[in-house]
Amino acid sequence: MSEETPAPTNFIKNIISEDLAHNSEKKIHTRFPPEPNGYLHIGHAKSIVLNFGLAEEYTGKCNLRMDDTNPTKENEEYVQSIVEDVKWLGYDWQDRLYYASDYYEKLYEIALGLIRDGKAYVCQLTPEQTREYRGTLTKPGTPSPYRDRSVEENLSLFEEMRQGKFPDGSHTLRAKIDMASGNLNMRDPVMYRIMKAEHHRTGDAWKIYPMYDYAHVISDALEDITYSLCTLEFEDHRPLYNWFLENVAGLPGTPRQIEFARLNLSYTVLSKRKLSELVSSGLVKSWDDPRMPTIAGLRRRGFTPKSLRKFCYMIGVSKADNLVEIAMLEFALREDLNQNARRAMVVMNPLKVIIDNFPEGKTEWLEVENNPEDPNSGTRRVPFTREIYIEREDFQEDPPKKYFRMAPGREVRFMKAYYVTCIDYKKDPRTGEILEVHCTYDPKTRGGWSEDGRKVKGTSHWVSAQYAVEGEVRLYEHLFTKENPEQVEEGKEYKDYINENSLTVLKHCKMEPSIEQSEVGEHFQFLRMGYFCKDKDSRSHRLVFNKTVGLQDKWAKMQKKNKG
Repeated sequence: MSEETPAPTNFIKNIISEDLAHNSEKKIHTRFPPEPNGYLHIGHAKSIVLNFGLAEEYTGKCNLRMDDTNPTKENEEYVQSIVEDVKWLGYDWQDRLYYASDYYEKLYEIALGLIRDGKAYVCQLTPEQTREYRGTLTKPGTPSPYRDRSVEENLSLFEEMRQGKFPDGSHTLRAKIDMASGNLNMRDPVMYRIMKAEHHRTGDAWKIYPMYDYAHVISDALEDITYSLCTLEFEDHRPLYNWFLENVAGLPGTPRQIEFARLNLSYTVLSKRKLSELVSSGLVKSWDDPRMPTIAGLRRRGFTPKSLRKFCYMIGVSKADNLVEIAMLEFALREDLNQNARRAMVVMNPLKVIIDNFPEGKTEWLEVENNPEDPNSGTRRVPFTREIYIEREDFQEDPPKKYFRMAPGREVRFMKAYYVTCIDYKKDPRTGEILEVHCTYDPKTRGGWSEDGRKVKGTSHWVSAQYAVEGEVRLYEHLFTKENPEQVEEGKEYKDYINENSLTVLKHCKMEPSIEQSEVGEHFQFLRMGYFCKDKDSRSHRLVFNKTVGLQDKWAKMQKKNKG
């Protein structure tokens, strides 16, 4: 983004800079081409930031294209979610939103041309036979018995495939390349298959659909893309990508495919298939469940576009796979929210405190800054009354030695308010539960500071009982207990490492009244508790907040430990 520092130099930028040095008139044109068969995740964010970021840095263009070649797995919901996510991340494709389905007729014509040139043929091997004939890494493939059909017969059969005269799976169109190639992708790959399924854009107009490897490269070339950036699993597909470019005449562009390492994030899975399984099996509630690494889930959790872009810049672009600590992602978010999130006091496990010497019926309105990190954030008025709530853990009847919060006879600070001293407490005689605490306050310590210079070690946040707004807080932990759930032990699968404590719901939290007028998606630092975001489940009578990230900077501690 223009307001941010460009991504550091990487091998892709070096390639582009070298190309520009030899051809100063070359224009940079990239694309982000997701398949609309699920929601985008944090790994896609890396690709989005890379492709759009390079276009912006080199004053080029970046297209958004839906590679919609499999109608059985794609739908309009996924399309709209992708559009929303890319836009939310801060990128603009202007009028360049394309679909592979835009090119179906052109793709068909190009396939006819390859048939006429003797470079494609209709095959009637079953899927099982096709795999058998393909061979292995150590054994060359066996040519299909249909490989040497005449051009006329292939043209006729391909037209009949389009007309829907054959059942699904009975015929394919294959490129005629090299069944003895050491690269299995070059052993006469399938270009078209019969699939009598309704497409979310073209309806039932087509009975055949192009394979991704074919449609993708031709779509890139038709859009005059200069750099086709993809993850390392497509490295073995590059010879096929180039074969189509070399064997199809008259294409507007000749894009260059460059591979980079995909993102692997600790305590997370980023396989779209596995994420879909989590949703369909009910292990999470939806694609935008705040525990999900989808962009929609991260957005609902409270992550910001700026933090995701910063994270992508931090991890960089390389050829080597590695596991990125999720603490780095949290660090990028915490830096943003510390500067921009409004502060508020929320008590999650309330214990009532009565200030005996504070006048009954009186409300004292305290002027409190919204964000000490932002001098322009202004202030808010917070009510202080005789009865308040504090965290239950902020009082102990018989405290250990290094416990500095409220206890019998001890003076503590109520944040932004007064010094108070515990003089008594009541508890349930049957259970021993503390029911309420009685205190006195020092009127000369308004604002939480003593005129005589005395200091106290303990500080508690609080909420007025009279003005408290009740709400629900959802606390999240990692979705998986294993650092790398993609590496499973024998006899297990990734779902065996699901964290059963990944969500804790606190239903009767007490919130200061200023929070009531907040908007869905608005961020807060709940003082002493962490950063939170208002959830879309909120209603006028019930506020709901998701914990976004804690205050503790685990990434900085890890860096310090590594340096030590």
